[in-house]
Amino acid sequence: MSVVTPVNPPRLPHRSPPPPSTARPSPNTALAAAPTPPEGVPAPEGVPVPALSDGVRVRLLHAAHGDPRAAAELAAALTPRQAIGLDPLPAEPFALAPALLRAHRRDVRALPDDTRFLLLLAAADQYPIPTHAYERAVTAAGLDTQPLDAAEAAGIADATAQGVVFRDAWTRVAVYESASTADRRAAHRLLAGVLSGEGERPRRSWHRAAAALGPSRRLAAELRLAAKVARAIGEPALASALAERAAGLTPDPAERMPLLARAAAEAWRSGDGDRARRLVAATDDDALAGLLALRSGNASEAFDALLTATVRHGGGPDPNTAAHLLARATEAAIYTGDLRRCREAAAVADRLGILPPSTLGALAAAFEGRYDDARDVLEAAAGRCGPGGDPTGLIHAGIAALLLGDHTRAFTATSRAAASARARGETATVPQAMEFRTYAEFWTGRPRAAEAAAVEALRQAYATGQDNGACHLQAALAMFAAVTGDEQVCRERAESARAHALERGLGLPAALAMYALAFLDLAAGRYAASAARLRALAGFGPGHGHRAIRHLATPHYVEAAVRTGDTRVAGAAHADYDHWARTVRSADDLALSARCRALLATGEEAVEHYRAALDLHASGTRDFERARTELLFGSALRRLRNRTEARDRLHSALEAFIHFGSPHCADQARAELRALGERAPSAPGPDDLTGRLTAQQLAIARMAADGATNREIAARLLLSPRTIDHHLRGVFARLGIRSRIELVRLLGETAN
Repeated sequence: MSVVTPVNPPRLPHRSPPPPSTARPSPNTALAAAPTPPEGVPAPEGVPVPALSDGVRVRLLHAAHGDPRAAAELAAALTPRQAIGLDPLPAEPFALAPALLRAHRRDVRALPDDTRFLLLLAAADQYPIPTHAYERAVTAAGLDTQPLDAAEAAGIADATAQGVVFRDAWTRVAVYESASTADRRAAHRLLAGVLSGEGERPRRSWHRAAAALGPSRRLAAELRLAAKVARAIGEPALASALAERAAGLTPDPAERMPLLARAAAEAWRSGDGDRARRLVAATDDDALAGLLALRSGNASEAFDALLTATVRHGGGPDPNTAAHLLARATEAAIYTGDLRRCREAAAVADRLGILPPSTLGALAAAFEGRYDDARDVLEAAAGRCGPGGDPTGLIHAGIAALLLGDHTRAFTATSRAAASARARGETATVPQAMEFRTYAEFWTGRPRAAEAAAVEALRQAYATGQDNGACHLQAALAMFAAVTGDEQVCRERAESARAHALERGLGLPAALAMYALAFLDLAAGRYAASAARLRALAGFGPGHGHRAIRHLATPHYVEAAVRTGDTRVAGAAHADYDHWARTVRSADDLALSARCRALLATGEEAVEHYRAALDLHASGTRDFERARTELLFGSALRRLRNRTEARDRLHSALEAFIHFGSPHCADQARAELRALGERAPSAPGPDDLTGRLTAQQLAIARMAADGATNREIAARLLLSPRTIDHHLRGVFARLGIRSRIELVRLLGETAN
């Protein structure tokens, strides 16, 4: 076939292509077949598959386009550091799967030349940057599309009204890779020639660069401008590709490093954490390196790098840069839970004349016991949660609202942060917002929605290379599992979170995971074990514990200590909590403080404190804690022989625990009702699956009924197959069935 006379360019740089638009196994299904520690998957003969961290497993499957065979090949080729996430994944995953790609290339090379060029044109239009110019390029060049019949007959691709659809992503890669350099350049020139519409300039520049002969100052300048346009229209992935290509084409070595740093920053925003880490390693940008370390490395080292960068930029022409870096250093300080670092950052802000982020000043003040100062700063920060704002600023507003106990404002701020990040194409910021939204969503009475959102955010955090954020989400999910009485899931997630947190100096998730285990013990009546865990949490230092979580856990610590007879410790813990509650004037915190006071009192004095607590709960949002207050109040009333009110309180608590799917707490309420001589409402009947199963069990049951294997379910929920097997056995026992066939029938009957 005749094409434009080609000129050989340098080989086009490749990176992990975006998920293809072609039909392929769903990520959830394919993820289950990807390498899963400790079982793994079969590797090429004689080549062992290393144990992979959860984050690497998720990202590896993405790089393999959902193909488990490719994932196995890629896993076997990883270094030990890559396998556990310490180093980024390779830049060219297709080069690590030669067996798979070799078979695809053989199929492509068997096609006629005309067919191969049409397929190449379609592949270049889709990979690695989708440009949607194929049909126009075919028309402009007057190409005959009849040769595509040979591709359809071979099962390689289909010609549709939407363009060419490849049978899978690896076929598309093979089409592009097996073409000659001359033909690839010709295809890119055709595509560039038809991209002249409004908003198409960045993609036109991309194809022009792909067809370039070699370094070009003019073309590099064009790409720099195109990258800015792409960034402005909310396409950071395209901006990153353009900036990296500009670095490759610029003849001036001094200009390459800033371009690579820009490419790394845009790659990070777009959610390609591995690529960002590879690019930043070629620069001297310690600020960006600190940001990446904050999300995937050691939090203490991240703080040091970010604060150093803040000082360096403090006297620069753009004061916003230093303020932004200080905000990131604040996040690192929050994750470590290190008061010394909070003070250090505050001192730097004062020395440079930078207004410190509200969360930084508030944490430092709160940690030092200056609660009035902390409240004023947090109130100002939480008030900045209007729509359409900067995602990072909205996340900080949400954190401030959480610290104030204002879960409604926290939910609003973090939801808006996620929406703003999506609108700007900042994929990496979405799971960051969800880390804190899950707290607000759960405690305000939406437990199942919170858990589902947290699992999805966990997957996004792993996919975008944010293993530290994933650790925080694992700890939050452990807390949810504790509340819903799911002991095995709670322990698995808490142990996973603590192992990662202690390795990376993440005091926040380490403390939250310990709190989850303590609450699990408390709800199950293991009061001494709960008190011991919470006592240890109070003594943990930076990187192992966190003052905010210790504060959050204080009402439960008081309960556990009172139950074990240690009223002196309980009284001391309550005194500090009461000081904070009275300062911030949060209805929920005041209610919990009154509950602590009731636990420490006896007789009618305790009754009055319980009544005060419930009056305050009526103005708050933490419905689960209101139910626990009613449970404790009902128990106290029973002991005082106030049977009528005790019964009413316990029935109200039981109803709430059923709504939250908290069987341990529900069983405690039933036991109290039976002690009253009441016929306690039994567990839900056979037709009420929602009531008979925990939220996690119900989700697993539905996936199993849909035909998913244990490994597939484990992959979707990011749990071990062993835990899924344990849950299914529990589901069968609770429902009185013995097989998946019966489960399908039962769920089908319930749906009808």
